[in-house]
Parts: sequence; structure tokens; C-alpha cells
Amino acid sequence: MRIISLFVASVGMLLMTQSCSNSKAPATGNGQMPRGEAQSEITAAADALIAHTDSLQDVTLQSVMIAQYGKVVYEKWMNGGDADTPHVMHSVSKSFCATAVGMLVDDGKLKISDKVIDFFPDKLPAEVSDNLKAMTIRDLLTMNCGHETEPDGDPNCDWVEAFLAHPVTKQPGTWYCYNSIGTYMLSAIVQKVTGQKVVDFLTPRLFEPLHIDKPRWDESPQGINCGGWGLYIKTEDMLKFGQLFLQQGQWNGKQLLSREWVAEASAFQVPSVPAGTRPDEVESKGLNTDNCAWLLGYGYQMWRCPDNAYRADGAFGQYIIVMPDQDAVIAVTADSPDLQAELSSIYRYLFPVLKK
Repeated sequence: MRIISLFVASVGMLLMTQSCSNSKAPATGNGQMPRGEAQSEITAAADALIAHTDSLQDVTLQSVMIAQYGKVVYEKWMNGGDADTPHVMHSVSKSFCATAVGMLVDDGKLKISDKVIDFFPDKLPAEVSDNLKAMTIRDLLTMNCGHETEPDGDPNCDWVEAFLAHPVTKQPGTWYCYNSIGTYMLSAIVQKVTGQKVVDFLTPRLFEPLHIDKPRWDESPQGINCGGWGLYIKTEDMLKFGQLFLQQGQWNGKQLLSREWVAEASAFQVPSVPAGTRPDEVESKGLNTDNCAWLLGYGYQMWRCPDNAYRADGAFGQYIIVMPDQDAVIAVTADSPDLQAELSSIYRYLFPVLKK
């Protein structure tokens, strides 16, 4: 039984079926992003997107928000979505966890070349393989840990120990395997270095400056935020996070995250495949960049998109899509088994109208 079977085991199946920005988006007095004048072309396209997805059996949008030039130009909730109710992010959580790592790198307290085993000397297996010894924080960030499958084990065991005990059969940095427990390890490293859970570390440095109110983040039995899943925030909170990246880490005149980290995290770092797919299975499964949005490359817990865009990506269709060339951000929550159909619909209806 997978350590994270409560959620992550479903992700593999679900995934199958930068230029500079000139925008500025300070929060208003009530903590919201500023509102801009609705543009008829964008409004018509977003309404058409919602109407189209309503006709699809396996796509259920619950919210759509769009910002361009630093202002919200479209927002709508439907199918049980609520502007004021936090929504589970699923794997969008990964991008927030990676941001905590980036802040520690900015502070000089971590290097992405740091070896994973050095943080947990008391949790290592009896025999430490050369591949495990070689595994770095960068390998966790890029899901190139060297595992051919996600770690297995009892959900009630020590998740760090289970990860470190799992066979590292490939040289780290050479083999992509979607690995949510690897993101949990990033969370565990942040907690080891700071003495704080990721949610507490990010509160004064990210959540409070962006006026993201008291986010909830699920924990392991060991009291460590899950990292790769379990974060609950609102749609506008998602939009703010995307806007922060669009503004290269700056918010209200303060550099919350370095430009260098934003550029690295959002860039193509490694080739990627969908969860549940091995790199050597892509051809036999008939996957290509036209029918699979998860083949365009991976950054640091971010996926690449067409048109030089990139996204935070979560099961059941949670997306934060950052479009540097169009000075725009799209945030979507959903309950959609067919993630490809949802993304394809967003690309079809929204990308053409978001012109700089």
C-alpha cells in the first residue's frame, strides 16, 4: 500500500486520461488583487470555455480567474465553487513547497546540490547505495530521484525512512518518475533546516505578504506538512501566487523570492512524462506533445506549457498558468477526471485571446 495512497495513487491514472513582466499587482486594502475593466474578447472566451467544459462528461470547472497586466479581468465560480471557500490544491501544493526551498536557497541556508542523505543521518537504511548517496535536492525538485516507481510502504510508517529505503535503481538526475513523496522530502528538509513546518515558514514570507489567510496544509503522522499535496487555499490566492512568479518574485515593492529562483523554477530543467508512465513507455502508449500536456518538460515542481507558459498542476484539474509573454495568469479549480481535456480546453479558448 502506498504511503500516500490517500491521494497520490490516483494521480498517475488521472494524468494519462521567461521573459520579463512589467505588471505590478499590489494587494488592495482588503487584500485582493486590483480589478481591471472587463474585456469583451476575454469575457466571451472564458464564458465559452465554461460552456464547452459543461458539455464534457469528465470536466467540471468550479472557478476561473484571469489576471492581465496585474489586474483581474475575469472571475467566475460555478458547480459548487465558492470565492470565499478554500479549495484543495492537490499537487499544486508542490509549487508552494518548492518556493519554500527557493527562499532557503536565497538565504544561503540550502544549495540545490546538497545531498539528501546528509539531512537524515538517523533515518538511513543499513546499506546506503551509491545512487542514494548521490541524490540531491535538485533531484527531488525535478523528480529525477532515481526511483523507477514511487516508494511503497505502510501509511503509518515513518515516511522519510520509507523514502530512503526505497531502491534507487537509476542514477539520480537521469530518470523522470513522478514522485509526490519526493516533494514530501523537500518539506521534511525545510522543517529540518528551519525548525518550522513549511506552512509556518511560508506564513510571514509568502502567505501574509500576499494576504493569503491562514492556509491549511495536511501533515504526515510525523507532523511534517505533506508538501506534495494537502494545501487548501482560495482561487484568488492561486492567482496571487502566479502573479508573484509573473512579477519575478516581487510583491508590493519587496523581493519575496529571487528573480534567479523564479527563472530556474519555471524553466525547462528536465524531460518529463505523466504520472504512472515510465520514460521508456511514451512511444508504446502513443503519447506525444499534441495529446499529452505532461511531455513539455519540468522545472522545479512546475510544468512547462505551450507559448512559453508554465503551470502549477494538481489532480482533478487545479491549475495556475503563468504566461510571461502575455503578462497574464490563469487560475482554475475543478473536479475533473480528464485533466487533458480540461487543459486542452483552456489552451483552445483562453490562450488566443490573451495577447500582449
